[in-house]
Amino acid sequence: MDIKRSGSQPSAKGPAEYFTGTVRVDPLFEVHDPARTSGASVTFEPGARTAWHTHPLGQTLIVTAGSGLVQLWGGAIEEIRPGDAIWISPGEKHWHGATATTSMTHIAIQEWLDGKPVDWLEHVSDEQYEGIKIPALDS
Repeated sequence: MDIKRSGSQPSAKGPAEYFTGTVRVDPLFEVHDPARTSGASVTFEPGARTAWHTHPLGQTLIVTAGSGLVQLWGGAIEEIRPGDAIWISPGEKHWHGATATTSMTHIAIQEWLDGKPVDWLEHVSDEQYEGIKIPALDS
């Protein structure tokens, strides 16, 4: 048994390489072989968000506070609220974060495959975050 006492693990700032805005990551539990699941509580200040990314074995988000947004590549931006549980399938390109005016906290649970739980991609542009449709250059 391994008990992680509340406050016993330091918070970390979400690195600018993977996040836009102010994000705090509080680890909850790490991978214990042979299991491969880890989890963290992640708080996004208003306007903060992840970069586009995928998870090799999927991800579950459980919103615990505030109001947030999530979007799959090519899909509509969806609002998420406390109590919502979101399953993102393996390999689905997506982002998630706070709304422009409200912070959001969620628990993120993901499994590791070949030593990593996530593949980070490009940042979400302000236009993508705001849901602005950008006309194709050739139209």
